[in-house]
Amino acid sequence: MKIALRELHGNSPGYYLLLGGLALVTLIGLGAAWYMEHHGHIVTGMTNQIVWGLPHVFAVFLVVAASGALNVASMASVFGKTEFKPLAPLSGLLAIALLLGGLTVLLLDLGRPERLIVAMTHFNFKSIFALNIILYSGFMGIVIAYLWTMMERSMNRYTPLAGLLAFVWRIALTTGTGSIFGFLVARQAYDSALLAPLFIALSLSYGLAVFVLVLILACRGSGRPLGDALMARFAKLQVIFIAAGFYFVLVYHLTNLYFTKHHDFERFILLDGGLYTAMFWLGQILLGSVLPLVLLLHPRIGQMRRRIAASALLVVGGGFAQMYVTIIGGQAFPLVLFPGRQVSSSFYDGVVSAYLPSLPEWLLGFGGIAIAGLIVLLALKFLGFLPERLDDAACQENNVTRVPPPASETA
Repeated sequence: MKIALRELHGNSPGYYLLLGGLALVTLIGLGAAWYMEHHGHIVTGMTNQIVWGLPHVFAVFLVVAASGALNVASMASVFGKTEFKPLAPLSGLLAIALLLGGLTVLLLDLGRPERLIVAMTHFNFKSIFALNIILYSGFMGIVIAYLWTMMERSMNRYTPLAGLLAFVWRIALTTGTGSIFGFLVARQAYDSALLAPLFIALSLSYGLAVFVLVLILACRGSGRPLGDALMARFAKLQVIFIAAGFYFVLVYHLTNLYFTKHHDFERFILLDGGLYTAMFWLGQILLGSVLPLVLLLHPRIGQMRRRIAASALLVVGGGFAQMYVTIIGGQAFPLVLFPGRQVSSSFYDGVVSAYLPSLPEWLLGFGGIAIAGLIVLLALKFLGFLPERLDDAACQENNVTRVPPPASETA
């Protein structure tokens, strides 16, 4: 039996309300970017000490989640988990949408978006930032080709090869994203090779959480069945991914505690950091790791859609807290210019930098999420990335094809 990929009919008031809401948030985000570009970063909470603000938190989270969202397709094509094959096209679509949303925020937050062509044509291969441009653009092209092999029947024989290439490339992409911070030796919070595998582990958890939320909303809105066994598999995978991310966070902080030069930073994050300490323990650890694990470790979790959705939301919220502590907290901690020596001047030496994100920064970040949502919503309506049925029997089938939507589609 073949599993049909069918477009959403997309004529319901709820669909147009969601579409209009996302479009409005996108326009507001673009307006916020114009406001910051026109008046300068003085209208933001960023300073000479904290040069990467809240938009970077949104951007890095979306980029990291984009890599993890492709994991469902990788499990089908690379690891032979055929029950995930009907969802592989949606996985690829979500990876592209999240990456485009994150890169849009990143581009508009850098202050000179018109100079993008310079960054794309003049490379300093000793710079991790230049290497990441290659990784981002390459990921986009490879995933598009991967989707083509999945959606075009005559190209299906190339799907395993394209899937393997996409899997290797997304590992490289997430390694590059983590290395942006790991290669910055001037910051006590960074300067660690552990940030690369940490970001890879976190990407699996973030990407799967976003994928599950989109899948539940799409199937509920279109009235398509969603099997309990499939959701139970996702829940078990999420438990593994959360545990892996928690393990690397633990190893990262234990490694820092082993070295005397990092003791002050660890005390800042774990004990004396105020907001950053609260976000670490309450946001990242409790809400983003412990509570989702408690919710998902239930013998009948596949039947508990609300619990699965709640745990996915908690993972996403914990992910934003993780990125905020990593990016903002890492910059707020004072630079150590001369290790082992006392430094005193009028240039904020030894002072924890203050940062309060402004409204335009929030609007730009949410605009990036809205862009990703618009791409997914329009692609589901016109290109047919969602299977017409995802009950447990259907997910055991290997054949996937596209068919036009019937007139009775509900969403």
